[in-house]
Amino acid sequence: MNRYPVWKYILIVVAILLGALFTAPNFFGQSPAVQVTSGKSTVKMTSDMTAKVADVLTKAGIANNGLTFDGSGTYASVRARFATPDIQFHAKAVLEKGLNADPEDPTYLVALNLQEDTPKWMQSLHALPMYLGLDLRGGVHFLMQVDAKAVLKKRVQGIQTAARSLLRDKNVRHAGIEGVGDTVEIKFRDEATRQKAKDVLAGQLGDLLFVDSGEGSDLKTVISLKPAALKQTVDEGVKQNISTLSKRVNELGVAEPVIQQQGADRIVVQLPGVQDVARARAVIGRTATLEVRMVDDTVTPGTELSAAIPLNSELFTVGKGVPVVLTKDVVLSGEHISGATASYDENHQPAVSIDLSGDGGRRIREATRDRVGKRMAIVLFEKGKPEVLSVATIQSELGGSGFRITGMGNAENSAELALLLRSGALSAPMEVIEERTIGPALGAENISKGLHSTLYGFIAIAVFMIVYYMIFGFFSVFALAVNLLLLVAILSLMQATLTLPGMAAIALALGMAIDSNVLINERIREELRKGATPKQAISDGFSHAWDTIIDSNVTTLIVGVALWVFGSGPIRGFAVVHTLGILTSMFSAVFVSRGVVNLWYGRQKKLQSIAIGTVWVPGQK
Repeated sequence: MNRYPVWKYILIVVAILLGALFTAPNFFGQSPAVQVTSGKSTVKMTSDMTAKVADVLTKAGIANNGLTFDGSGTYASVRARFATPDIQFHAKAVLEKGLNADPEDPTYLVALNLQEDTPKWMQSLHALPMYLGLDLRGGVHFLMQVDAKAVLKKRVQGIQTAARSLLRDKNVRHAGIEGVGDTVEIKFRDEATRQKAKDVLAGQLGDLLFVDSGEGSDLKTVISLKPAALKQTVDEGVKQNISTLSKRVNELGVAEPVIQQQGADRIVVQLPGVQDVARARAVIGRTATLEVRMVDDTVTPGTELSAAIPLNSELFTVGKGVPVVLTKDVVLSGEHISGATASYDENHQPAVSIDLSGDGGRRIREATRDRVGKRMAIVLFEKGKPEVLSVATIQSELGGSGFRITGMGNAENSAELALLLRSGALSAPMEVIEERTIGPALGAENISKGLHSTLYGFIAIAVFMIVYYMIFGFFSVFALAVNLLLLVAILSLMQATLTLPGMAAIALALGMAIDSNVLINERIREELRKGATPKQAISDGFSHAWDTIIDSNVTTLIVGVALWVFGSGPIRGFAVVHTLGILTSMFSAVFVSRGVVNLWYGRQKKLQSIAIGTVWVPGQK
């Protein structure tokens, strides 16, 4: 009647062992460390950097407690562990100087960090400690400035390209179109043509102001954005960057991030619990933007390029296929690219397949319709410095939902370009104007109080349960300990960020878990009052209490899931811990508790009594 099959005991033991394994990393300390990552999107970290870092440290006479190479691709890093913070600070200065030839344009970023002391065999099993939120441990804070001038410049370039295309389609002749600052100047030779051009542009392009000047055959119209359109352009650029940063934060796996606009052109990014500061900066602070431009074939390759660059073109000397002269008109930018994957062409050679938005498909189709056989380039702008990623020949008119870039050389090059195209969707360049690691907002004292309150609460519950329910109270306390163990283990496995609301949710989960055991114990007492035998009372008590426990926990679970889905920030943090706590409490309060009771009493053939405290029978004195 009160016996578990062997497999259930095995399940309980396995759950406890796994819980202990994934909870243990929270009790190991941390060592001061520095982390070296790539400072440029086009510079890839390889395992060879480990030897280079070791060589720099050895030459400076700095001892380290171990070097590790983590990750792959853009987010790979080399970490060096040290004995004291003083050595850590010294090593950072030495590595910054030894790895970067130009301190103003660093190739590698060196950041202070903390390296977990969790044994490597645990880390290999993904047994890692929980993160603590900004209110407990702090995190990383970035204040980013959007380059408003670059936003306006891109919009003006778009107007210039659109104006040239519209006037060509309507067969309106002009004497030249030129971008001057935040305006576009169009020259005409007669008034009738100028008026016709204004009618065409005003009908197709909104939010524009036209100012005429000149006389005779030297006429000019200056096109600029209306003040409201100027403000809207910058605002849209900021919102597009916020959307892109949100996607990048997902790459970091950060819980409860804060990404919001501050003022007209600034963005605040807060990453609670992040220890990997260098990686966070590499992802969040990456200022790369992508542009697709046409090659200016009027300049013959191999000549003295810098001597005869057309007015609407510019020379690029860094990257692949350089030197090359490209037009200033931007065909596509990163915001028009919805996806990119490494693939192979019909000859089984590495290529990159690019997926475009609807507007991007239209723009590339118009740009390549009359340029078959000519060349097109993809340029990466990082920290204001351009680098040509690819120069390809247009084989046919491009359009539809995307196109393919061939001639990548090898699969590694195509994979790297696809990664850059996927991540380079910033609407405008940004600069990190403030970066800091925030300490605990409420101080280390509050962390200690939070831990002590949970510990003392657990002890108080344990004392009460054992005194009031005797052996069954001990069983309940054991189930409660298993519940806490499993909850912390799951949070650690999820790499969740624990905040003060999360700690409150843990305390609430303990209360709900012991409440379930109280229901079970009182139900067993009730069966004993009715005259049931001890064995029958245990069996009926657990089965009858189960219905009540399910009802109470499911209704609470619905509220927790609603908070999880619709809440944000601290509310979601509370909901995550609360929801998981309900699930673990149902497992421990019923399944584990019943298993321990069965193990203790189930094998006694003639069970005469059970230690569950005083059973008050009505009418007895």
